[in-house]
Amino acid sequence: MRYTVVLEQEEDGGYVVSVPALPGCVSQGDTRAEALNNIREAIELYVEDCREAGDPIPTEAGKEFVEVEAA
Repeated sequence: MRYTVVLEQEEDGGYVVSVPALPGCVSQGDTRAEALNNIREAIELYVEDCREAGDPIPTEAGKEFVEVEAA
């Protein structure tokens, strides 16, 4: 499965990563690579929990993410 993640750099230099399609699925890391690795693991655990609970696995079907600049 593929999910869009939002990667935000913190003032202290670390990163926080969230997955909009998976409510509450958030992780962090000291480096960009560590943060992305951690969110990959968090996504896997989230999906595993959905399967074990018999809940549907959220998807991004029908959603479109674009960047918009505003003055």
